[in-house]
Formats: sequence, C-alpha cells, structure tokens
Amino acid sequence: MSASEKTDGPAGRDTSVVSQATPSPGSGPQPVADAGQVTRLLASVREGNRQAIDLVFDLVYAQLHSAARRQLARARPGQTLETTVLVHEAYLKLVDSANAHWTDRGHFFAVAAKAMRQIIIDYARWTARKKRGGDVQRVSLDGIDVASEERASELLALDAALTRLESFSEPLARIVELRFFAGLSIEETGEALNLPPHQIKREWRKARAFLFQAIQDPA
Repeated sequence: MSASEKTDGPAGRDTSVVSQATPSPGSGPQPVADAGQVTRLLASVREGNRQAIDLVFDLVYAQLHSAARRQLARARPGQTLETTVLVHEAYLKLVDSANAHWTDRGHFFAVAAKAMRQIIIDYARWTARKKRGGDVQRVSLDGIDVASEERASELLALDAALTRLESFSEPLARIVELRFFAGLSIEETGEALNLPPHQIKREWRKARAFLFQAIQDPA
C-alpha cells in the first residue's frame, strides 16, 4: 500500500483503475434519467424518503456504466479509466444545479462513489477470471497505481478489505469510497459529508491503516 497521503487535487484528476476496454459484466436494459428526475429524487432523499436513494443509485449507475464503457472503448492500450472525470460529468448531466439544494451534491457523490466501486470491481472480477494469474497484494490508496490487468487481484483485495471496514465503521468506508472510487479530494470529500477537512484527513488515515492490515491479514 502506498505510504503517501493525498490531501488535495483538482476535480479532474486522473484516478486510474482499469487499463483496457472489457465487455460489460452484466447486461440488460438501462434506465434513462434527466436532470429534473434525479434532482427531484435527491430532494425526496433530503426529505427522508430512503427508497429514493435506491432509484438514484440505479440511474447514476446506468450513467456511469455507460460512460465508462464509452471511455474504455476509445482507450489506447495502457490508457486508464478517469473515474473522477466520469463522476463529475455525471453530476453535471444528472443534477439540475440551479434547483438542487447544497446537501444534494453530497448525496449524489456518495451514491456515485458506491456505483463507481461496483463498476470497477465488476471489471476487476472479469479481468481476474480472464487472466487467472499473480498473487500480488500491493494496493495504492492514492487511486493512481491500479491500472493494469495484473492488478485486478489488488482491486478485489481492496474491495474485500473495504467490506470488512464497513462492518467496523461505515463512515470510514464512505470516506474511502469517495476518495478512492470517486476520486474526490480531501476538501470535496468534506463537502460531500459535511465534515471539516482536518477530520477527513484524520479519518482517512484511520481507514488506510485498517485496510492495510486487512489486506495483509485477510480473514
């Protein structure tokens, strides 16, 4: 695991996770959303409708999955998936900022991070089945160093460790999803969770330490 700690970064930073185009791990009709629909659903979430978050997830997942496939289809060998760009573009496309409450942005990025995690891990599983090789467990939590086929096993190890972290502390797991899978900076993560940057930095260190131990000593 990388020992360096990222504390900031532009919204468009390249968060590398997958290196080549792969077929979709699943298939089936994809829901289509417009900015008004997602904005209304986010308002419903804000008002306490927890079922609405599942609908938002389905719409955000479909948008991100489609965008990821297009980006990977155009990629040259060795080129990576820019998850940060995908997540921010999805927000601009799916949320009517003029009519959205400031808390809606946080809800959106939390959902997008979870959707991006599912997409990335699905690709990693597909790649691992395809390659069936290597036992490397080195994982960078900087979101930069997991770009090749050989590192699919690293992503799967990270996902398993993150699942363990969720049972220990769901708030810490959410920070990892936002930082790693959505590529948000410390400041953006703080805005999404309505927490000060210094607290995000502290919790991020805790999460990294937990994941490092979980990866080194899988249950």
